[in-house]
Amino acid sequence: MKSLFERLRMRRLASMFVLLGTLSVAIVAVSFAAHGVRGQEKQNLSSDATPLKVVDSTVAPNEFVKIAKEVGPAVVNINTETLPKQSLNKSGKRNPHLRVQPNPQSPGDDDGDDDQQQGQGNFQDFFNKFFGGQVPDQDGGDDSQVRESLGSGFIVDSKGYIITNNHVIEKADKIYVKLSSDPDNTEKGRPAHVIGIDKATDLAVIKIDTNSPLPTVKLGNSDTAQVGDWVEAIGSPFALSQTVTAGIISAKHRTIEPGASGQFQHFIQTDAAINPGNSGGPLLNMNGEVIGVNTAIYTQSAGYQGIGFAMPSNTVVEVYNDLISASHKVTRGSIGIRFNQGLPGAVNRVYGFKTGVLVQQVVHGGPADKAGLKGGDIITTIDGRGIKDGDDLVNEITSRRPGSSVRLGYSRDGKQLDTTVTIGDLDRVFAEQENQQADSGPDNQGDAGETKLGLVVRQESDSTAAKLKIPGVVIQSVRSGSFADLQGLEPGLVITRINKQPTGTKEQFDAVVSKLKTGDDVVFEIIDPRRPDNGINYLGGTLE
Repeated sequence: MKSLFERLRMRRLASMFVLLGTLSVAIVAVSFAAHGVRGQEKQNLSSDATPLKVVDSTVAPNEFVKIAKEVGPAVVNINTETLPKQSLNKSGKRNPHLRVQPNPQSPGDDDGDDDQQQGQGNFQDFFNKFFGGQVPDQDGGDDSQVRESLGSGFIVDSKGYIITNNHVIEKADKIYVKLSSDPDNTEKGRPAHVIGIDKATDLAVIKIDTNSPLPTVKLGNSDTAQVGDWVEAIGSPFALSQTVTAGIISAKHRTIEPGASGQFQHFIQTDAAINPGNSGGPLLNMNGEVIGVNTAIYTQSAGYQGIGFAMPSNTVVEVYNDLISASHKVTRGSIGIRFNQGLPGAVNRVYGFKTGVLVQQVVHGGPADKAGLKGGDIITTIDGRGIKDGDDLVNEITSRRPGSSVRLGYSRDGKQLDTTVTIGDLDRVFAEQENQQADSGPDNQGDAGETKLGLVVRQESDSTAAKLKIPGVVIQSVRSGSFADLQGLEPGLVITRINKQPTGTKEQFDAVVSKLKTGDDVVFEIIDPRRPDNGINYLGGTLE
């Protein structure tokens, strides 16, 4: 049944169509009255008309024209191919027959740390990454077909090094680059290979081979850019290469995703029109310098709605220099703690601090643990400088090189203390913790489902068990972007078996999940308790 609002809207549209139809009839009637019956018009009515001529004049080029001509040759079109994969439901589409109203987000989903805040939240649903012309399949996807994607990039080194977004080339089996000077009849473009990627900032560096120097762009200082400055974007929206749009900087330091996925992403916001396919293209200032990499848009229609986001060039330069180094990876510092982001004022008042970071968890064996820090400590200073909040701490620590030391001031039970911490490698600190959890038994590793699959389960109630007549565990929560989320699992569904192994109890579930490892095929047997008559549904994929 349509809502009252929908019925009123349809009635208003119908009235408009009737009005337009009435006007059309009136116009036709007046036209016939003025010109007589069709076929009886007077002849040679235009005998006294003067032919038009094109005025031979020139318009002085503005800055947008100059920038487009100067930078355009260095902006490239990127297209990729992803070969068929032998897996189940890896398209990321949710099963339409298993739609259950999610439970409210648990408080733990907002937890953060100095390098890996857990949980992305529902905010991600409103931000569409630019996968070029790749549109999600309406029928849930077909992994038997080659998938193609389009995006943009720009050349920063005449030897063929190109900056783009990681999501443009992520999981691609073949990458091709087409320059503006390449013939239009070139089928795909020049083969490219990946130099390095950084998922935290969604940046990637790829390279094409060349026998002659290629045109390049200049990288500008994004820190000096101001809200209100004119900017120009160049890219390949909807596969329309070398498309130029202009606008202004609407805001700076925008974080559009909460949690770990957003802690290294502080974007430039712009109203320059950018659409699917612009991803990886440059955002330029009026000096023709790149001050950002177009990365995401805020949209409720899958198209441009006046709000776009670009990764600042100063961040891009730092990431690029790390990716072209011998390690081909970005190295970030970590002290091995987790903390709550955006605490309510009541917490600050009870614990007696206005600025600083309240430590939620200290990674066992990590740098902070070795330096004596504990959960409940409040970090207040770094090398004598006051710490404002979690973002301030993350920026300060991750910018330090592993092996260097830092002096931390902190408060514990009202006492002011300090300690020296040796900075660790972000990836290694938490990778070691995860390995320890994976190696331990199910009784010691906490929630196995949350660690490996990204979901939390509980024992089903007696009423649910009686209704389904098949024992299982109920999904309590699913972490956004996790393996479970990508397979279509949702809160409220009941998992009865995994890889043919029964999961009728929490202990059975933990035992099965604890044995799973990277590369394993994982198949869930699912029942929707709201629609038990639909029977068992099978969801699954390959654990990565």
